[in-house]
Amino acid sequence: MLIRFIYSALLILIAPFFLYKLYKRKEGKPSVGKRWKEHFGQTPKLNNQSVQPIWIHAVSVGEVIAVTALIRALKKQMPELLIVLTTTTSTGAEQAKKLIPLVEHRYMPLDFNFAVKGFLKKIKPRQLLIMETELWPNTLHNVAKKLIPIVIINARLSQRSADRYAKFPAIFNLLAGNISKILCQHQDDAKRFTELGINADKVHVTGSIKFDIEITPQVKNAARALRSELGTQHPIWIAASTHQGEDEQVLAAHKKVLQTFPNALLILVPRHPERFNEVLLLCQRNYFSVIKRSMKNKITANTQVYLADTMGEMLILLGAADICFMGGSLIGDKVGGHNLLEPAALGIPSLTGPSYFNFTEITKQLNNADATTIIHNANELAEQLISLFSNSEKLQQQGQSALKIVQQNQGAILKTLQQLQLT
Repeated sequence: MLIRFIYSALLILIAPFFLYKLYKRKEGKPSVGKRWKEHFGQTPKLNNQSVQPIWIHAVSVGEVIAVTALIRALKKQMPELLIVLTTTTSTGAEQAKKLIPLVEHRYMPLDFNFAVKGFLKKIKPRQLLIMETELWPNTLHNVAKKLIPIVIINARLSQRSADRYAKFPAIFNLLAGNISKILCQHQDDAKRFTELGINADKVHVTGSIKFDIEITPQVKNAARALRSELGTQHPIWIAASTHQGEDEQVLAAHKKVLQTFPNALLILVPRHPERFNEVLLLCQRNYFSVIKRSMKNKITANTQVYLADTMGEMLILLGAADICFMGGSLIGDKVGGHNLLEPAALGIPSLTGPSYFNFTEITKQLNNADATTIIHNANELAEQLISLFSNSEKLQQQGQSALKIVQQNQGAILKTLQQLQLT
């Protein structure tokens, strides 16, 4: 109780900084608008008040995309099931809109007792599913107090995070005591949870639902159309989900690629929409011929960079490329990489920097199958790209190996549904 009181006091102090970052207007970033009240528990009632919903929390875009296949499976199994999907960010909200009418979207209340209680009073969920490991002490406490089961789905716990929790066992116990089940991606994740003191009966390995990624015919058709538009006769690579400090290295690599393949095209996809214009200026300052996707200008023979300044089109953009470099991996240990399964599911070989601790098991599997290559700087990135573009047989073989890894690991959604026991 004392620990949670101290935590709540600290939360009051840091909340203004968090809210400033959350609400700060940036070009390309959707606005929360009048819905800001939802963060404080003033949540609109559901359209259907007669059924207790399942509450799924997915903090932002990546988590919403990852949980989409599970939502579709839940609705297929139980068409009458009401699902409330919460996100914290406005970009997550934009992604969640694409799932209507499968879900009703609300903003996640901030972790203040009054905000969480206000949300629970309006929504009255019968179960809370938290995507990955988005754990908030007051939320968990208030939900558990109402005897609402809490299940962590697709849970992962890196060694780095486990070591941090181990230094503050009282805080971890405060979180863990309210959790009903933890459905882990990998055996290593489960082992770390149990080593921290979670009852082994609560911990299950269901695999990563991200392997159950669904590439719809619509996505495949859109990717083929984009590739046709960009050109089928020249090499194309994509730098996906890049961060500040990474775009410079990507562009440096592309300069080297252009020396060997003058007609090569880079699809550049910054992770955060507020950086779209910043990256555009960076390309122009480095004398690249660049076209923005949002402008819908036709690609010319001189175009060197195609800047993807739109949201929610990653699979389409990946499907139009020959090779993927996954961002968040070449800027030290700030980010820890992003998910390599999307290019793998499309049969595309990938390259990643050495910082991939958020996706260690997935990256290791792909690397062991020669489906991804770990590079350490712009020079190595350029060398690998040139090597693959020069060897179409190797490029195709790596893509097939990537797809095979995805197919071998599918089935996590079925195992997750069995553990949820919602029927």
